[in-house]
Amino acid sequence: MLSHDDVLNEFRAAGALLEGHFILSSGLRSPRYLQCARVLMDPARAARLCAALAAKVKAGGITGIDIVASPAMGGVVVGYEMARQLGVPSIFYERVDGKLALRRGFEIPAGARVLMVEDIVTTGLSSRECIAGIAADGGNTVAAACLIDRSGGKADVGVPLFALTQLDVPTYAADALPPELAAIPAIKPGSRGLAK
Repeated sequence: MLSHDDVLNEFRAAGALLEGHFILSSGLRSPRYLQCARVLMDPARAARLCAALAAKVKAGGITGIDIVASPAMGGVVVGYEMARQLGVPSIFYERVDGKLALRRGFEIPAGARVLMVEDIVTTGLSSRECIAGIAADGGNTVAAACLIDRSGGKADVGVPLFALTQLDVPTYAADALPPELAAIPAIKPGSRGLAK
């Protein structure tokens, strides 16, 4: 198993643990940002992290997984690698007219036991949306997994959530920034536009 420090060291080594003033996809602001794409661009690092996460899911008693499903875009690579580690297929949900949906001929067999995988969980919103899509498509989400739970364990996704580690990173509304954060120009490093 990887320790908390081991996981953060992997992010630091990849230049993926950033400090500053960041606009999150939710529109909230944060002094720290985790750029998972930089961690996952190294196949060996992705394999190490996902092997440890798969072991944690199994140690938590989650077995008999039929398929891994992830929300695009952030969950695609980590979902694929988790599926590879578990020896099952991987599919992903994409936003269509503002709602997560399966495309590209992806299907979930009726009653399939699904592991929902994300890169980072902050509020759990995209996880809950993906899990709702899985249910609507006939699957049974038995657990969720992510590399880092940014909520410090506070996010409720409706199923057991396994994370390699947790961080409790404060977030702020744009009009309620602490002075030290307000003094730094904000940047938007993520891939999605701001939530409406």
